[in-house]
Amino acid sequence: MAHSIDVRGGEALADPSTPLLDNAIWAALAGPHARFAERLGRAARYPADVYGFAALADPADPAAWADLRTLVGPGTVVRVKPVEEVPAGWEVVGGGVGVQLVDTALRAEPAPEAVRLGPDDVPEILDLVARTKPGPFLKRTVELGAYLGIRHQGRLIAMAGERIRPPGWTEISAVCTDPEHRGRGLATRLVRAVAAGIRARGDVPFLHAAAGNTPAIRLYESIGFTLRRRSPILLVRSPGTPREVRAL
Repeated sequence: MAHSIDVRGGEALADPSTPLLDNAIWAALAGPHARFAERLGRAARYPADVYGFAALADPADPAAWADLRTLVGPGTVVRVKPVEEVPAGWEVVGGGVGVQLVDTALRAEPAPEAVRLGPDDVPEILDLVARTKPGPFLKRTVELGAYLGIRHQGRLIAMAGERIRPPGWTEISAVCTDPEHRGRGLATRLVRAVAAGIRARGDVPFLHAAAGNTPAIRLYESIGFTLRRRSPILLVRSPGTPREVRAL
């Protein structure tokens, strides 16, 4: 259920109560991220090496679930949100609860020490992600938007970047700092810098976090994000038995 929030000081550029954010992944794949979409009818997903989520135009529509089953194939495990229930034949094999926060009073500003990260930096990014566990980051996730990093003696020690992009909004993601360099405000500087780029093109920053990640949520709230909603994240298996791959 969405929280009612107050937009203060004209900081946000769109109405945070918009239902578009209730199904942000679908809105992104049907909009600004359509070039990434593997889509069939009312179901879509990102490529497996870009972002590990699928989406439904309407999670309450059985036809959308039928399209998803055809898209991913039988007996396939996929991650979806926000979904409360799954149709008969689908099996819930895992999941959790996430929170969504939107920018209502964030001070966005460049970080002069930050550098733009790209495909050549992916091995180093994946190493930092493995050490800090900010959430899913795959080999091609860096293609989704601008990623910024801070280095110390040539080594990547902190980063943040852009992930899903519903129309008018951009998610800040992969916010992480090497444990040896925490407490210096690096994550906050990078979030502000990424937000500056998002604002410059007319979008509003938002982000997601695990509902149990209280320290991160408190940090985001302290710098100008407002909790908008909580929603389930489900790992589900499609009906049927996986097809056998026969050697030629």
